[in-house]
Amino acid sequence: MDGVEHRKVKANGINIHVVEKGEGEGNGEAFNPIILFIHGFPQSSFSWRHQIQALASLGYRTLAPDLRGYGDSDAPSDVGSYTCFHVVGDLIGVLDAMGADQVFVVGHDWGAIIAWYFCLFRPDRVKALVNMSVAYYPRHPIYKPLQLYRRLYGDNFYICRFQINWELTAAWTGSEVKVPTKFIVGDMDLTYHFQDAKEYINGGEFKKNVPLLEEVVVLEGVGHFLQEEKPDEINKHIHEFFHNFLFA
Repeated sequence: MDGVEHRKVKANGINIHVVEKGEGEGNGEAFNPIILFIHGFPQSSFSWRHQIQALASLGYRTLAPDLRGYGDSDAPSDVGSYTCFHVVGDLIGVLDAMGADQVFVVGHDWGAIIAWYFCLFRPDRVKALVNMSVAYYPRHPIYKPLQLYRRLYGDNFYICRFQINWELTAAWTGSEVKVPTKFIVGDMDLTYHFQDAKEYINGGEFKKNVPLLEEVVVLEGVGHFLQEEKPDEINKHIHEFFHNFLFA
């Protein structure tokens, strides 16, 4: 990536690699908008290369960290060090270290899940959210996600290998995500074809759980890695949505 700065930031007790580009325009937070990009599995900050360049050229300061365990960030050896609280804590630490109070957030895949948690735990740090591929499903008080995935797709389904945070998030059972949100998914994305996903996303339930959901975009002929498959289209969606909140 041309013209980017690679930084190592001490956050939450580990070193996080952050790709940064753009200085914003003018003075004050309203004129110096910051976008935090959260990558998915098994990717890194490089997956946002098209968005970093394009959004920086439009006047945003762009921050794309490698999450813990990925890319050039530290990878703690203890599997228990990869909960949603650790990862969101890392991101808060990055923002604090880089002088970013409120930011726009963009997430994809596993990063979309972390973005939902980020908005659930610290909505005060988020101006607006563009999330992609993975919708928000509130914690069920009885059924664990792993039980559902194993029943539907078998023990070898890749998500069954992940650290699941069901036991740790009991205090947020049934909680709503209350930040302005735009959701984008490809109509050829496997996540869009999970059991009942289309009905949930396009019906009223998703909106009930994310009451400030302003728009759902289903891109025709697009698969899972939509920010790389259709970068110009995704960049336009991000900018058009965030522009509404620049002076809010």
